[in-house]
Amino acid sequence: MSNLSAAALKEPDQDARAASRTYVAAFDNLRMTDVESVGGKNASLGEMISQLASAGVRVPGGFATTADAFRDFLEHSVDGGASLAQRIATRLEGLDIDDVRALAAAGAEIRQWIVDTPFQPRLEQEIRDYYERLVADSETEMSFAVRSSATAEDLPDASFAGQQETFLNVVGIDNVLEAMKHVFASLYNDRAISYRVHKGFTHAEVALSAGVQRMVRSDTGAAGVMFTIDTESGFKDVVFVTSSYGLGETVVQGAVNPDEFYVHKPMLAQGKLPVIRRNIGSKLIKMEFTSEAKAGRSVRTVDVPIEMRNRYSLTDAEVVELAKYAVIIENHYGRPMDIEWGKDGRDGKLYILQARPETVKSQQKATDSQQRFSLKGSGTVLTAGRAIGQKIGAGPVRVITDPSEMERVQPGDVLVADMTDPNWEPVMKRASAIVTNRGGRTCHAAIIARELGVPAVVGCGDATDALKDGTFVTVSCAEGDEGKIYDGLLETEITEVSRGELPPIPTKIMLNVGNPQLAFDFQSVPNGGVGLARLEFIINNNIGVHPKAILEYPNIDNDLKKAVESVARGHASPRAFYVDKLAEGVATIAAAFWPKPVIVRLSDFKSNEYKKLIGGSRYEPDEENPMLGFRGAARYLAEDFAEAFEMECMAMKRVREDMGLTNVELMIPFVRTLGQAEKVIELLGQYGLKRGEGGGEGGLRVIMMCEVPSNAILAEQFLEYFDGFSIGSNDLTQLTLGLDRDSGMELLAKDFDERDPAVKAMLSLAIKACRAKGKYIGICGQGPSDHPDFAEWLVEQGIESMSLNPDSVIETWQKLAAK
Repeated sequence: MSNLSAAALKEPDQDARAASRTYVAAFDNLRMTDVESVGGKNASLGEMISQLASAGVRVPGGFATTADAFRDFLEHSVDGGASLAQRIATRLEGLDIDDVRALAAAGAEIRQWIVDTPFQPRLEQEIRDYYERLVADSETEMSFAVRSSATAEDLPDASFAGQQETFLNVVGIDNVLEAMKHVFASLYNDRAISYRVHKGFTHAEVALSAGVQRMVRSDTGAAGVMFTIDTESGFKDVVFVTSSYGLGETVVQGAVNPDEFYVHKPMLAQGKLPVIRRNIGSKLIKMEFTSEAKAGRSVRTVDVPIEMRNRYSLTDAEVVELAKYAVIIENHYGRPMDIEWGKDGRDGKLYILQARPETVKSQQKATDSQQRFSLKGSGTVLTAGRAIGQKIGAGPVRVITDPSEMERVQPGDVLVADMTDPNWEPVMKRASAIVTNRGGRTCHAAIIARELGVPAVVGCGDATDALKDGTFVTVSCAEGDEGKIYDGLLETEITEVSRGELPPIPTKIMLNVGNPQLAFDFQSVPNGGVGLARLEFIINNNIGVHPKAILEYPNIDNDLKKAVESVARGHASPRAFYVDKLAEGVATIAAAFWPKPVIVRLSDFKSNEYKKLIGGSRYEPDEENPMLGFRGAARYLAEDFAEAFEMECMAMKRVREDMGLTNVELMIPFVRTLGQAEKVIELLGQYGLKRGEGGGEGGLRVIMMCEVPSNAILAEQFLEYFDGFSIGSNDLTQLTLGLDRDSGMELLAKDFDERDPAVKAMLSLAIKACRAKGKYIGICGQGPSDHPDFAEWLVEQGIESMSLNPDSVIETWQKLAAK
């Protein structure tokens, strides 16, 4: 029997205690119906041990004290004087919780009273009895985690997470008893007192249960937190996993920047391997056991070796296994969950340590509109990290290096610190934004910031140095995964995006999506899928290196070699990194909109744009007019670019086949001739992307960008090779009218108009050819949203879809409906 088995512990002689109140209970005898007795955390552990073990979910066993035990402890008097409960009530009466010093003094005094008061004899004896039963079958010395579980904790509308103490690697019954006393005292931590008042709980109605759980040896493995919902957008079709080496407290506390993984639930259910996105964290430190067994001094923090930092702390297979556990737990509880997990470094197995309802995104009421924040200008980026929330905040910087300085934070300040813990909550709510050096998206600072609705950027690394006290900054969490802190006060635009019922219109509205990090949010905008997903954004922002530099590694100069190694850390090779990042970017968009179609345009960088990538100037020609040069299909077919194009195809194949996201369709840009059309389709087939084959209804669809006049003039012939057209109105307009839209000449700007009769003639040819052959015909460009009359004309011509930027969908939709 495993040391971690919950089944070893059984209730001692329940009949003998039937007439009196229960003080201690084994986890495997607890259910969620016991939440009032042992709190949400311990009740949930019992629920999972008893109900989910048969589904393969591993949860370490243990026992818990009850709310009755805690209340009787507070009520009993040691020497005939006032009880603890009476003394506490008197001390808290009239306390101003917004007075940080007064709150700290009261909390410290109450906690000391509790620590100095001995347990009532019966409670201590029952704890000893349960402990002996727990260790009886163990051949080696066991260690335990002693944690709090408030009886009002982890309810769907209140997060008491992290308010009370946790003690790790506690060995021996005397140390367990000492740790439990400190856990009891922690019900009166400063933040816990403040939180109860703000949430409307009276102090007396919240009791504490102390859970004693066998420890998983994640100090030699890894640990972290996962959510069955995207924590920023509320998108429910992913499991979000964070992981770092050592005990999970470093992740929960925000002491490390962990690795991040996203897993797509629908494809997980189909048996695929849908790890759709990975971000490698710095993982600078880890928490491990020490040989000292005293409560509170039995763990230490050490540096993580550089070679371990530079690889992911979990394999994809382990991430998938955790995601499966998460979905089982979510399905059992019937709501989004926040789950702590650990990987035992000795047996290599994954264990669930805690599970509680997610308390922020899942509790937000559905509304017909949502505020969307955006910056109207730009500025100097002082530092950046992980974005929490999607808002923008601004104000004077207040750098706090020690918790004793917290009272310096005034309403509207930007709070800047190395890291925050739950005790900072009383001042976090004053801040216009929060910025930290350390932490990931699942740390307590992030959870509290979300709950308060305050934008936060965590894990910046250098925020306390880069941001100077008293200077004004703008904190933007509205630009994707990366949060940025800009110098000065930038103008912010807040728009109301309607999400209510929209009237029917005679065409399908699709979205243009370049940034995968915004896809989970954009999917809630009314849409029929993605009409244009651009690879350029992914290459620019997630890769940043020219594909030829990736392919020629390591036979490149030292500076370029270091740059490639820096971006590719955590991946099997630079080539694997390039394919991984392309696949993950596309998969994130495809998962967000599943099962709606997502049309992915393969790379359409021009030579001047490729030059801007690291190493780009070494590989790109000098062209006078790159708009008409080495781009699109011609580039794919060039011998010099063949391997780079193969990497793109490998990524698309992985998304469709390994991840199962067969809603991905491909689009080929800038096909000048019928010969290019034929050859590029042949090339796709050679790389495993055969038109009409593979998963999805009808197999892989390949669309062509109709943006060169030859495409419209010979539309019927081009359609022999493709499943339809997506009209690129910008390029088609410039090439039909002989205008260079990149020239910047104001004299010509007035002539650039998609509504010109010559352009309309080209569009009409393309639309009629597609309609005649029963093939897809859409348009991706700003023309329909800029010119309602143009949109109306397209509908009359028989356009099947219009692909728009998300911010123009509602307005265009309403204009079309009004016609």
